[in-house]
Amino acid sequence: MTIGRLLNWLSCQKENMGDSYVVNDQYGTYFLTFQIIAWVDIFTRKCYCDIIVESLNFCVENKGLKVHAWAIMSNHVHCLMTSSTGRLSATLRDFKSYTAKRILETIKDEKESRRVWILFQFKRAARCHERNSEFQVWTHENHAVEIDPHIPNIGISKFNYIHNNPVRAGWVEEAHEYLYSSARDYARKRNGRRLEPTLRVKLAMW
Repeated sequence: MTIGRLLNWLSCQKENMGDSYVVNDQYGTYFLTFQIIAWVDIFTRKCYCDIIVESLNFCVENKGLKVHAWAIMSNHVHCLMTSSTGRLSATLRDFKSYTAKRILETIKDEKESRRVWILFQFKRAARCHERNSEFQVWTHENHAVEIDPHIPNIGISKFNYIHNNPVRAGWVEEAHEYLYSSARDYARKRNGRRLEPTLRVKLAMW
């Protein structure tokens, strides 16, 4: 077995193992991570980040989604979310399906220098699951961790983890300096700062 085939097999095995972190309470608040397949760093370009922001806002306005905190990293998205309609799993499914379609369209239509390599990764990942179409953009799991009110500080811990991720990555010195994160909104709320990203997710603030 070649190295390439071995890596592909290991990737498929990981995908087929399933995810023990699932949404059990459809009205609960969850820390969620949406990961691009094979850790492809798609969100280094603004056009893909904007797809995520626009899609989150659509879910807020039309599907009863409450976004309490969020941050877009290079190859994954962290969020704290609740559903006011008790359909969190369905909303996440629709969000990932729509954004995957939009991301693929943008890769094919825009001047994406890595188009061939990215589509190769997405096509290879799709072979791991019969339910996939030609390409797979997101991993199937959401790494859902419920914010249990009986566990001290779990909510604030995840909240701070989301906002400090760009700082830990070395992209900014202060969390509120990062454009694609709700840290800017909370900084403005606390300190009256005029910090406006180009696009903002409509938050249900804590």
